[in-house]
Amino acid sequence: MRKSYTPRRRRPRPSRRAPEIKIRSGADKRLKKVFAQIGIPDQIPFAPDPFQTEAVAAVARADCLVTAPTGAGKTWIAEQAIRKVFREGGRAWYACPLKALSNAKYAEFALLFGTENVGILTGDRREQPDAPIIIGTTEILRNQLYDAMHTGVALETDFVVLDEAHFLGDFDRGVVWEEIMIYLPARIPLLLLSATIGNAGEIADWLSAIRRKPCRVVPETRRPVPLHPLFFAPSGTLMPLVVPTGPKARLKLYQKVNDLFKHKKKPSLGPPWGLPPFGDMLQVLRTYDLLPAIFFLKSRADCGNALKLCQVNRIDDPERKERLRTRIDELLAATPHLRDHRQLWHLENLAVGAHHSGQLPIWKLLLETLMSEGLLDAVFATSTVAAGVNFPARTILFLNSDRFNGQEFAPLTATEYHQMTGRAGRRGKDKIGFAIAVPGRFMDVHHAARLVSAPPSDVTSQIRINFSMVLNLLLSHSPEQVEDLLKRSFATFQLIRSLGPRASRRALAQCHRHLWNDFRHHLAFLQANGFVDENSRLTADGEWASQLRVDQPLLIAEGFRLEAFPQNDPALMAGIVAAFVNENEPDDHIPKNWLPRQLARAYNQVRRKLEPFARSMYREHFPVRPLFLRPAVTLYHWAHGAPWEKVVRMAELEEGNLAMLILRTADNLRHIRSLAAVFPEAAQSAGEAVEAILKDPVITEL
Repeated sequence: MRKSYTPRRRRPRPSRRAPEIKIRSGADKRLKKVFAQIGIPDQIPFAPDPFQTEAVAAVARADCLVTAPTGAGKTWIAEQAIRKVFREGGRAWYACPLKALSNAKYAEFALLFGTENVGILTGDRREQPDAPIIIGTTEILRNQLYDAMHTGVALETDFVVLDEAHFLGDFDRGVVWEEIMIYLPARIPLLLLSATIGNAGEIADWLSAIRRKPCRVVPETRRPVPLHPLFFAPSGTLMPLVVPTGPKARLKLYQKVNDLFKHKKKPSLGPPWGLPPFGDMLQVLRTYDLLPAIFFLKSRADCGNALKLCQVNRIDDPERKERLRTRIDELLAATPHLRDHRQLWHLENLAVGAHHSGQLPIWKLLLETLMSEGLLDAVFATSTVAAGVNFPARTILFLNSDRFNGQEFAPLTATEYHQMTGRAGRRGKDKIGFAIAVPGRFMDVHHAARLVSAPPSDVTSQIRINFSMVLNLLLSHSPEQVEDLLKRSFATFQLIRSLGPRASRRALAQCHRHLWNDFRHHLAFLQANGFVDENSRLTADGEWASQLRVDQPLLIAEGFRLEAFPQNDPALMAGIVAAFVNENEPDDHIPKNWLPRQLARAYNQVRRKLEPFARSMYREHFPVRPLFLRPAVTLYHWAHGAPWEKVVRMAELEEGNLAMLILRTADNLRHIRSLAAVFPEAAQSAGEAVEAILKDPVITEL
């Protein structure tokens, strides 16, 4: 008789769930005197700092570059200089790197100078463009300089402020700052406001050389609110991160922190595969009065997941909870869509929120408003919040000593570190601020300690030749004149300096050659394709193509020449243009019921007609982005009135990324709208498409 078989019971697999980590509030004895300084400073009448008065006096006589830490009061200098110009009947331009910052400055300047005297130009907003004081993005100012050079009409301003001037070294957008500095007539005084940078003198020397007038540097290294770097030990004990040592008081890693890292297993506040116990961390910070706080995390997903770990941070005070909910209700009155936001519960009940580029702009503005009003305990953010947004806290905590720079994760630079720590300590609200390093797998504590006293990074030129630049310069310049402009570039200036005083004249004369050869390469392609004639003058096609100041102007221009674009359907126009704007690589397997025949035909026609031209660009080593169908389908349905939730599912993007796709599509459509004299039907469709896609929740004001 066969024995019956009883299967052996398997042991349950160990759970991957993070072990519960218990931390207890504690502080190193060396911090007792530091924590005793925490508090709100006495409210005294405003008196400008010496560097502020020095800068106001300097800009009255010359160009001026002000370098100072975040929150030091650089905007006050611009306000005083603009006030003087305004009183004398002049006009001023204030250029910002971000639309959000432009909106904030517009609101601020409207209160200072009167709404009737301030206009805003950002692409998304165009209000009172003839006002004596204009706030706008740097791209708009650069485009106005193109137009002024083309028409021979002077730029209608008597003073220009370039805010966040260290963006000159930004890989993606630094070229715009450099172009403005090269093209701006020397008669217009220039005020540059920048974070602390290592080579401010070099930038000033370059500007003095190309504008043939002095450029004064007014530096300020002192923070308005002193900063204390700390370390959050895995036990929950707060320690100094660095301490002074030696006769010159150089900073070194605190010995107790160093001892923690001597072991083979590096200390970590969280499990190797997860996040630390943020709720318990908030309790520690609350114990020592270190809230509100900004946590800088590595990814968007981490920011969202961090909220789930804050359940213990319930608001106990009923009065405070009611005050927060009332304010949220007031702000949400203008944007009902956010009432269904999946993170609203955490905001109302835990006083915490997530802020990153994947969020809708209006949600980020909501968080910024609540944080600035002191109603939140913490915001979990990616490092994008560090640049150009008025978003202060008493404490910032950073969990990684590296940052994604667009290509790879690289160690934090001194400038990036100072941008993050610039959010620590609120002027007028805090006597001191704190920057806390949190141990984990992405934290090199020795690198973090070096950053505390590291000198600011140098800015290097990021100028690159592109088709939009070439077309717009040829509107008003011969190739020889363009070559002279390239000789004036910061890139050329830096290369000449690097060769030293013993360099030969021949070597110095060749410093602009890489830019000049790249210009000639672009010029030859434009000539071969009928946008420029044999005498290096724009053809009729080249002239209207120059108005397409977008990322892929030549492909779009060729599409119009080949009559590939839909002419009389705004939704189709929006969808097709979105395919040119998109920079992601989406899954292009689209359900058939999502793809209308007319959109499929229009999309296939554009691809078929443009393929030979795109191949010729690729053979000449010019960048060509593939056209994907999913963004076209998404924008088509959005323009046709599909609900936001549906188009988010179609796009397979986070809400903030979809909003950015829509905003950039609208910007491209506006440039097409400017071609009314050549393509009237397409221009009208583009204008109607802009109106169809710019709606709640993409465009909403609190």
